[in-house]
Amino acid sequence: MTRFAAYATAVAIALGSLSTPSLAAPCKDAKGKFTKCPPVATAAATRCRKDGKFAKCGTPGAVPVKK
Repeated sequence: MTRFAAYATAVAIALGSLSTPSLAAPCKDAKGKFTKCPPVATAAATRCRKDGKFAKCGTPGAVPVKK
């Protein structure tokens, strides 16, 4: 049982270290130098109202709120 736990821990550490370089890849230029990553644009959340109260937009009768 102890060997299995040690093996599982070693595999988890190995797999965790493999994914790290792929996360940094988009922040490199053509020469391989690190650059500042562009900010991630988030979509504005839409809010809906039904009978004067906020409701989920999937609710029947809910209308999106204008800003």
